[in-house]
Amino acid sequence: MVGYLTSLSIFIATYALFSLGLNLQWGFTGLINFGHVAFLTLGAYVTVLLTLNGVPIFLATLAGGLCAALLGLLIGLSTLRLREDYLAIVTIGVAEVVRLIALNEEWLTKGTRGVYGYPLPLDKLDPNLAVKVGMIGVLTGIFGLGLWHLWRWVSQLLTGDRPSPGVRSAPAVRLLSRSRSILAFSGYGLCLVLLAVTLWLGFSVDFGFLFASIVPLALGAGMPYLQLKQPLVQLRQQPSSTPLAIAAATFTFGVAMMAYWANVIGLWDYTYKAGLMWLLVVSVALVFWRLQALVNSPWGRVLKAIREDEDVAKALGKNVFRYKLQSLMIGGAIAGLAGSFYAWQLTFINPDGFISLLTFQAWIIVVLGGSGNNVGTLLGALIFWAYDAATRFLLPAVLQLDDARLGAFRVMVIGLLMIVLMMWRPQGILGKKDELSLGR
Repeated sequence: MVGYLTSLSIFIATYALFSLGLNLQWGFTGLINFGHVAFLTLGAYVTVLLTLNGVPIFLATLAGGLCAALLGLLIGLSTLRLREDYLAIVTIGVAEVVRLIALNEEWLTKGTRGVYGYPLPLDKLDPNLAVKVGMIGVLTGIFGLGLWHLWRWVSQLLTGDRPSPGVRSAPAVRLLSRSRSILAFSGYGLCLVLLAVTLWLGFSVDFGFLFASIVPLALGAGMPYLQLKQPLVQLRQQPSSTPLAIAAATFTFGVAMMAYWANVIGLWDYTYKAGLMWLLVVSVALVFWRLQALVNSPWGRVLKAIREDEDVAKALGKNVFRYKLQSLMIGGAIAGLAGSFYAWQLTFINPDGFISLLTFQAWIIVVLGGSGNNVGTLLGALIFWAYDAATRFLLPAVLQLDDARLGAFRVMVIGLLMIVLMMWRPQGILGKKDELSLGR
């Protein structure tokens, strides 16, 4: 169970990193990129081939990201002046060209035989007690910050925009509001712990415990309302999609807490997978931190203006082409970094591992969590892989189908879920409807 959850955490974090690059390109800038896997492929191959030739892992990873950014530059110079539908077609073609080069240039990539035996990060690390405690402390800090970001977003979803700086409440009112928030946050954390425990028991002991997880899930989804003055009144006034979105986010973070426990155990009994997971989570946290700073800066506000109406941005004197090019290159570099971790997770790569399906899985993650929202992208990655893991175990017990039909059924179900999501909450779970760029 611990080993499986550690491997699952690596896939979640890798896809989260991969999807963050796509979210910058499409969610914030409006660039339709259906060939995002090309950046992943280039980053993976450049990293492993350089390390096989004696280049240090850090420099090889940096080179992989830079080559992916260079690919974004080449694509951008030739396509960003085209209409959106032409851009989408060109990016699909570029992804296929990159895959075919990896397939046919055997002198470089070994073709279908693939590349293996390349150096892996932290595989020879033998941490002492102090290092283990430090790694667990860093992981705990990142997890806590993630929980706090989720709580802030849920609170903003319920209470709306913050009051203007000139409006101040009485001290007693502020104290009461702060007390309600602390109580609600503490109850929310407790419900998450209970949810993670029941999920753990459900997957490791008996599936019956999964039904018991409904209780802490319902209580946890209701805890954010305790910070409101009239929770029942505001609950009735809000659209039905809001409590369901909070419940989905709560369930997903309960799964994340379960994975966190498994990763702590993995770090204590150190293995290569646990070390790779820790390095990947730290990388995702750093990329997320810098991306948040970028998209909340004037540069990010220009990207949003381009997404909504680039003619207005041009009228304000902004070089739209340059901003689009920067977004495509930075998003490509992030996907190239994800490619390095993708290769390290598999420990063997060949062209068959970089199909277009990876791009559309990233699209599902971005749309599911909410385009134009980095927190939503992380949440979307968690939900996508939680669904994948749950159906992998639960569906065979319910449906008597062979593996091929079962795989097709799982894909069909997630397609239906996406249709329902688009009808129910088209902006995604954490997306803002007023920033929705679909159907412009």
